[in-house]
Amino acid sequence: MQFSEKRLNSNLKKQIFQIFYQTIADLKNTDEAEIFFKDFLSKTARTALAKKLAIAVFLDKKRSYQNIKKTLGVSSSSVAEVYKRLSSPGFQLALKKVKTEEWADDWSKKIGGALKRILPQE
Repeated sequence: MQFSEKRLNSNLKKQIFQIFYQTIADLKNTDEAEIFFKDFLSKTARTALAKKLAIAVFLDKKRSYQNIKKTLGVSSSSVAEVYKRLSSPGFQLALKKVKTEEWADDWSKKIGGALKRILPQE
């Protein structure tokens, strides 16, 4: 699908982006997100976004450029592009979300392990 280069009326542009962002915000779980993005983005676009997030996470964890390039199959310029933007609000928000999820997973495992040791086994 190709889109016209014609500029949108600024009010219309604001409205369609508001609907777009609200639709994404209203997705309830990863299953809904997967369904949405599979229909709205090509496999290449989804992969590019996922890799960009992965690069940010790896950089945040102090992984080397070489390790990131090898692990994700990306170029030095891709890593450098993300590195330059790592302190921007969108990347910081994404990293905060990833860290929160990792923290919750870690604590869930710790609590589950503690409960196994405390509660009698059936």
